[in-house]
Amino acid sequence: MASEYKSFWLRPNGLAALGLIGAASYFLLIEHRQHLFQWLPFLIFALCPLMHIFMHGGHGDHSDHPHAADDKGEAYRQGFKNGGNNSDQDHRR
Repeated sequence: MASEYKSFWLRPNGLAALGLIGAASYFLLIEHRQHLFQWLPFLIFALCPLMHIFMHGGHGDHSDHPHAADDKGEAYRQGFKNGGNNSDQDHRR
């Protein structure tokens, strides 16, 4: 029977959790709006570290690109040379 549900939120426990979260959110927004808005600026600042933890999780350690920094440095140097050459030609006109 457990295989027929794909997600936790579609199981009976998940639906009960969603109902509880919905009821708590309703009472926070309707009955305790002043208390919620009072702490809103602090909650926004508290979310910053959480966003960094969860949103930067997919970066990895880049161990499969050992020479990526060298390639970028060479491309930067070549672009810098080309930009300088083009700049000198513009000033000569």
